Amino acid sequence: MTPDSPLVDEVLPSPNFDERQVSAPDILMLHYTGMEDGQKAAKWLAMPVSKVSCHYLVHEDGRVVQLVREASRAWHAGAGKWQGREDVNSRSIGIEIVNPGHEFGYRAFPEAQIERLIELCRDVLSRWPIEPRNVLAHSDTAPSRKQDPGELFPWHRLHAAGIGHLVPAEPIGGGRFIALGDEGAPVAAFQELLALYGYGIEINGRFDEATRFATLAFQRHFRPERVDGVADVSTVATLHRLLSALPAQTA
Repeated sequence: MTPDSPLVDEVLPSPNFDERQVSAPDILMLHYTGMEDGQKAAKWLAMPVSKVSCHYLVHEDGRVVQLVREASRAWHAGAGKWQGREDVNSRSIGIEIVNPGHEFGYRAFPEAQIERLIELCRDVLSRWPIEPRNVLAHSDTAPSRKQDPGELFPWHRLHAAGIGHLVPAEPIGGGRFIALGDEGAPVAAFQELLALYGYGIEINGRFDEATRFATLAFQRHFRPERVDGVADVSTVATLHRLLSALPAQTA
């Protein structure tokens, strides 16, 4: 397999891919590996029995491994939804970032890893028509199943480098909030805002578990100072800012 990117240090072909059902990917998705170390993660992603893969793996020291060609549909996202559409694998380029994750000792991402990831993201984005708002966390498309890359991931670093969509989060303070078990028009309005941004959520006016998970995913990505699944003033105001900052044709 010939690498798609000049940044690739190693090619480790994975058999876990098939054909895309779309003409071109419109999502760049970032994951953490959630395994004890990068060697185990790489081996697992290349094993037929695992039924999982990704396009790229970025080790903690910054080494980049390519496992699946960008033109192919890697099996990295699983069941999920974004902007009302499913089959996220067909729509996306998937990058796995070596980190033990919440299960094995979640920790900050090393500087060398983030610097190389930024280079790789820029390179991928130079080839595909991916909007900033579609540079996503795995948890954005599968909130009830996934937490990665988590609240320690430095989205602000990527945004400063021209990657992704971000606004300054509203400071955490007091004021009204809505949470699990609440019902009514304020809940429906919040659900509608989440859906407008892209989250796959039912607008039913009930702050149910699905809404709590979507709130957690939103906070991990856009308001990581407090990840509690509660739609406080800071969370809602940050979501408003994100929507207001979208280009007019996509808002």
